[in-house]
Amino acid sequence: MQGVKNYGLDEEGKYCLLIRKWGRILALFYDVVFGSLSLGAESKLRARVVDVANAKIGSRILDVASGTGKQAFAFAKKGYDVIGVDLSEDMLKVARKKNKYGNVKFEVADAANLPFENNSFDVSCVSFALHDMLSSIREKALKEMVRATKPNGMIVIVDYALPKNKISRFLIYHFVKLWETYYPEFIKSDLEALLRKSGIEIKEELSVFLGAGRILKGMRIDGDDAG
Repeated sequence: MQGVKNYGLDEEGKYCLLIRKWGRILALFYDVVFGSLSLGAESKLRARVVDVANAKIGSRILDVASGTGKQAFAFAKKGYDVIGVDLSEDMLKVARKKNKYGNVKFEVADAANLPFENNSFDVSCVSFALHDMLSSIREKALKEMVRATKPNGMIVIVDYALPKNKISRFLIYHFVKLWETYYPEFIKSDLEALLRKSGIEIKEELSVFLGAGRILKGMRIDGDDAG
């Protein structure tokens, strides 16, 4: 598939094959199941992400790991030109069927090897996908997002977090890890340090889902400004 790097059968290759497999399985009922579980909170979150990005009129947006397109559609609804990419052709088929906007399109692409030139987008966004990546792929994906984003452009990350309350932390951690394979490693990792290493300076952090998630708004920083 165009835009998808061939990793062979190493750990990353096996991961990519697994993601495509689960994409085929989940694509048919993903929106119904997760939409029902969120009780409308997901759509509000998608809109909030767009507000947090606060992109200028005419901005070009990259939505990484776009899945069935919900975050891409939220940006498109506000008039931005959007490209959503995902490793799963099956998930993107669902997104294309739902697409009623002329300013958004979807492409099969590997987040760790984006098929775009340097400095192509004003804003890059990844929503609830970093936790689902191998740590090596997570780092590559963030560096690729930085590369594809214009200098001083915005990078928005939405993903799991843990509340400050000890009881809530315990309950949420043990609940989420029941179905999220890579979640334990992700939630214990130092995401802020990884973002800085990747060339992203955090400008704003917002708690969502009662502390079980967060929105991080960062700015691309280059070479001498990083670290």
